[in-house]
Parts: sequence; structure tokens; C-alpha cells
Amino acid sequence: MTRTSALALLTADDYALTEGVSAGIEELARRGLLSATGAMVTTRHWPAHAGRLAALRGHVAVGLHFNLTLGAPIGPMPRLAPGGGLPTIGAVTAAALTRRIDPAEIEAEASRQLDAFERLHGHPPDYLDGHQHVHALPRVRDGVLAAIARCRWPRPLLIRDPGTRLSALAGAGTKAAVLAGLSAGFASRARASGLVVNDSFGGVTDFEPEAAGADLARSLQGAARSGIHIAMCHPGFPDDELASLDPVTVRRRSEYDALLAMPGLSGRIWHPGRPADGGMIDWPQELARA
Repeated sequence: MTRTSALALLTADDYALTEGVSAGIEELARRGLLSATGAMVTTRHWPAHAGRLAALRGHVAVGLHFNLTLGAPIGPMPRLAPGGGLPTIGAVTAAALTRRIDPAEIEAEASRQLDAFERLHGHPPDYLDGHQHVHALPRVRDGVLAAIARCRWPRPLLIRDPGTRLSALAGAGTKAAVLAGLSAGFASRARASGLVVNDSFGGVTDFEPEAAGADLARSLQGAARSGIHIAMCHPGFPDDELASLDPVTVRRRSEYDALLAMPGLSGRIWHPGRPADGGMIDWPQELARA
């Protein structure tokens, strides 16, 4: 891996999904082997883990991992989740592409999740992304961006664009190409809303456990010459609860071990420079000093 002038953010998804996932992320953060982590505030663990995440603010940026595809929403969503349970990513994607998503319903749930993050964590999020990239889907994005626009935060939020740059698609694989298509136009909409958006993205994989090390190394390569590069990862300690919730289990321990073994990783990724007030990351300032 070669260091570029871009801010390379190694971001762990799914904090608070289970005890084992949170514990693995916390250990890596304390060792300086992560740049950021996004919390799922819809899980039963969030109330207890919110304070633990606050203790990591000096080590990592902390964000909202917006969820519409696992468990239940915080409040009623009669169109998306009429029975109380959230649908699969396939069902949400199909609804988005056929205009059966109600942006107002998404806005209400995004507002609830943002409130749950800030109220229990004690600070606004530094950034926002989505579980299974749901935040960038057509019509879903309308509701998410509207909810963010209602917030009165002192600094602009970073929001993840999961679409691979077109120049990189040749070697990105089918999964990344599909994601790029579904995310088309998202970055420009987010920037027009005053948000900070990453310039490149890595980490889309098939989650094969034996490929964890190579996948993680690849995710940190190919960063833009400047701006923000986000490399997504999913480390953690598998447990029985995880096996009942998510198909990505053994791979999480493989990623944890691979990150521990990666030579010089801490010096190759961005680490937060918290403002003096301890509040949100000042992303424009971080870019200026990169």
C-alpha cells in the first residue's frame, strides 16, 4: 500500500450490531488500526454501547450507520415495514427502483435514528453511511438528505458515496459496478446539500474469509490523488447472536486478524484531529492539512 495525499479513512461498519462486533471494533480503535466506525442505533445494544463509543472519540471518527434492512425501525413505517420488521436489501432496492419508497417515511425514520445517535452518544455524528449502502438508493436518499438538512450542527457532515468511480470500474467487479449504478447521482446531490462527500471508495467484496487480508489491502489502494478515500471493513468477534442476524460471521474475525497483522497500518490511515471543543470532525480543515 502506498500513502497518497488523500485522507484514507478505514471505516468499520456495524458497531453495536452485537457485543462481539463492538468489542472487536473497540480493540482495533484503541490500537490505532481504524479511522472511523459507524453505529447501528436500531439494535438492542445501542443504549449500552453508546457510552463506550463516546470513549473512543479520541481514536476514531464516529458516525451513524443508517439501517433499513435489519431488525425493526425505531418508529412506525407502514409502507416499508407494515408488519414491524424491516425488509431485505433486495426488497428495498426493488421498491426504490419502482418508486414505491415514500421519502417522507424515510425522512421520519432517519430523523429518529439521528436523534437516537445524538441523544445517547452525547454528540452529533461525524459522518453517515448506510447498512448495505441503503442510504444512497434512489428516493431513500431523498429522505435521508431531508432529515440531515433539518439538523442544526456546527459543521458539515461527511456522507459516504459507495459508488466506485467510473475510471476504476474495469477492475472493480460486478458487485461494485451494480452499486455504482444504484448510487448514480448521489454524490452530486449530497454536495449540493452542503455535505462533504468522499472522492473514492473501496471495500466491496464477496466476504470470503480466506481473502480478508488481500481484500483489505486492496481497499486501501487506488485512493484519489486528493480528497477523501473511504475503505470499508467489517471486523469483529463472531458470537451466537451474530450468526442469528447476519450472514457475515467468520469473515469478521478474519478481518480483525488481518488488520492486526497488516504492517504499518496505523501510519497509513487517517486519525481524527478533534476540534478543541471536542465536537464534530471539521472535514474541510482535515482536508486542508492533509
